Amino acid sequence: MGVMTSSEPLRRSDALTTGWSDVRIRRALLNGEFERLDRGLYLPSGVASRLDELGRHKVRIRSAARGLTDGAAFSHVSAAVMHGFALWRPDLGRLHITRDGSGGGGRSGGRHVHVGSLPPNEIVDITGIACTSAARTVVDLACTLTVEEAVIAGDSALAADPAVAESIVRLLATTGRRQGIVVARQIVGFLDGRSESAGESLSRLRMKQFSMPSPTLQKTVLDPDGAFVARVDFFWDEFGIVGEFDGMIKYDEGGSDAVRREKRREDTLRDLGYEVVRWTWAELFGFERVRARFERAVARSRR
Repeated sequence: MGVMTSSEPLRRSDALTTGWSDVRIRRALLNGEFERLDRGLYLPSGVASRLDELGRHKVRIRSAARGLTDGAAFSHVSAAVMHGFALWRPDLGRLHITRDGSGGGGRSGGRHVHVGSLPPNEIVDITGIACTSAARTVVDLACTLTVEEAVIAGDSALAADPAVAESIVRLLATTGRRQGIVVARQIVGFLDGRSESAGESLSRLRMKQFSMPSPTLQKTVLDPDGAFVARVDFFWDEFGIVGEFDGMIKYDEGGSDAVRREKRREDTLRDLGYEVVRWTWAELFGFERVRARFERAVARSRR
């Protein structure tokens, strides 16, 4: 019974060698003592309930790592989870593994095995787990995810380590033909580690899609005496316009005090003569309203 009360995941193969039967495992699943994470992998329900989807995916990775062959590494979304990249709407149903070779890939049993060139210098160790490097992971995601998903992950990778940008350039210089690589080259050229959230990354994409001028990111605004006023998400110097993505998280955490501070900050910016354009997460999916708001701000700035 000790195995079943552990906080560690239970592998069917291990359980059977310690006296468990399939009937006993099924009973533990039915009575809610354990939760199935993967084929032949179970976690105590009390532990599973404290994990989010990313945490559960990591448990699955650590279990599967025991059977990882030499020259193979967790890749794509699985590597992104291990690197700690920001992921938007990730599909975590399958573990992604890349192995060096030319055949034998495919999807089965909760795994997606990718086959292709995987030089040793594109494999890194993350807490004992072989994963594709940050640069290789960004390129793999850019080849396979939507533009929005890939930009969010890529921006976060560059924010965590700006040197990844140079590594990506070197990697692309040696990458030959592969599915999705043309789009991937366009995506990685757009990445910017100064985006500090998924909402800011999506905002930049929407600006590009709606043919808005490119802003300066994370601009520090000073008053006429040189005193700090604010560090703003987006800034259009030619129009004197400040753009702010309002994720509402800071308000939720700080309550009314945060709202008052933000209002004073915005009032100060306006008092200095800046136009302020704000938008919410929901408006990222109806960005024509933000574009119209921006154009009105431009018109006011020209009066």
